Amino acid sequence: MGTKRGTKAIAISVVALGTALVLSACGTSSGGNSVKMLDKLGDNEGQVNLLIWPGYAEDGTNDPAYDWVTPFEEQTGCKVTSKTFGTSDEAVSLMKTGDYDVVSASGDATERLIAGGEVAPVNTGLIPNYADVYDYLKDRQWNSVDGQAYGVPHGYGANLLAYNTEVVSPAPTSWDVVFDAESPYKGKISGYDSPIYIADAAVYLMSHNPELKITNPYALDETQLAAAVDLLKGQRANVGEYWSDYLKAIDALNSGTTVATTTWQVIMNYLDPTATVKAVLPDEGATGWSDTWMISSKSANPNCAYAWMNYIISPEANGMATGYFGEAPSNSKACDFREDCAAFNAGDAAFSDKLYYWTTPVAACLDGRTDVTCTDYTQWTAAWQEIKG
Repeated sequence: MGTKRGTKAIAISVVALGTALVLSACGTSSGGNSVKMLDKLGDNEGQVNLLIWPGYAEDGTNDPAYDWVTPFEEQTGCKVTSKTFGTSDEAVSLMKTGDYDVVSASGDATERLIAGGEVAPVNTGLIPNYADVYDYLKDRQWNSVDGQAYGVPHGYGANLLAYNTEVVSPAPTSWDVVFDAESPYKGKISGYDSPIYIADAAVYLMSHNPELKITNPYALDETQLAAAVDLLKGQRANVGEYWSDYLKAIDALNSGTTVATTTWQVIMNYLDPTATVKAVLPDEGATGWSDTWMISSKSANPNCAYAWMNYIISPEANGMATGYFGEAPSNSKACDFREDCAAFNAGDAAFSDKLYYWTTPVAACLDGRTDVTCTDYTQWTAAWQEIKG
């Protein structure tokens, strides 16, 4: 049964990011695009606009015990406005408007944002709390280019299997409950409505069809992609609905119209306390996310943006925010402010490397193969439309 963690708000402090500095009129170009990087900060502008995954900027409205936005506003003078998104495709599209200063981007969005010039390289020297971020989350494919950071890590976790304990029996240990074409739960299975969900099918095939030789679910040649598409087409007949709005996923699990689905821990947190729903990490493993706070190349409020990025990865704020969402924190000191870090294997680099973090598929195979061309995200998008019909 899903319950919200904790009953007590944590007092959150923020490190000041300099005083009376003048915002640099120019910076340095670095990484995968020609966007400039700031070399110093100035006075906070008084506001910051965030584009976020649900649960990443709680102000006490949903639960008075969870409010890390108000302390930030009080200590920096930066008023927070936030908008949630349900898929990485939506995040990429919204960032192109230039209306947002900061985005919490997963790995299947970060590389597109960098390549498109939508986000700026980040000067980590202006972010004191970056020093305490786990080393194994830094300088990764989804947050850096040629050693240049394009953001700061927030948290990471796995996409879980949720199931209704009164309907699904025995308790599942495999993704076959949602991928088996002969599943007894026809019409009450749901899936995540995004091309990146193809990777979930690929993870399943890695265990059940080893002859395909898939070693990275985001590096699929045409034969491997076709197999994943066939699996998802077979699943389609059993799917009652696809979800991208986490609130609809919550309603479906609460009402019982969905009895088995991929899920996020934050969805479990929001379920009605009477809901007979549990979540597990299946034996085949799972896709997951390692999210990055990135600053817009068009940010109208870069000082407040940097203040937010430093604050949200501070030990207290990072501990509260990632604990609320249901993921491991990025700050190595954040577990001093959480009691459940062991459940998320926080600080365990070996465990982190077992998750297949969302990554943008590209033609140059991410698994290192050079004798074939892999399918890219454009092909995945077309395949997803074919799957849904």
